[in-house]
Amino acid sequence: MDVNLNSETSAALFQAKGMKDFNPSLAKTKEGARAAAEDFEAVFLHQLVELMWTEVPTDGPFGGGHSESVFRSMLNEEYSKQIAGNGGIGLADDIYREILKMQNIEE
Repeated sequence: MDVNLNSETSAALFQAKGMKDFNPSLAKTKEGARAAAEDFEAVFLHQLVELMWTEVPTDGPFGGGHSESVFRSMLNEEYSKQIAGNGGIGLADDIYREILKMQNIEE
C-alpha cells in the first residue's frame, strides 16, 4: 500500500508532534532531506520513549502531577532528538534514501 503525503499534510503531521519549524520545501536538497529524515526519526523515537515511561510509577512525596508529566515529555523529546542526531536506530538513513528517490536527487 502506497501512502502519498503532500507537503501540507507532512507539515501538519510534524507540527502536531511539536516540530513547528518543519519546512517540507527544505527536503528538496540533500541537506534538507537529511534534516527531515532525522526529524522524522526523532518523532518516531519520541513515541517509543514516551511508551517506555508509561509504566514507571511517579508516586511519592515529590512525584507525579502535571508538572512532572510536562517535564518528562520535554525530556523525552530531547532524548529522542539526541538519539536521532547521533546515529539513531537507522530509520533516518532509509527515510533519507526514499526522500532522495522521490525528489529524483542522486545520492
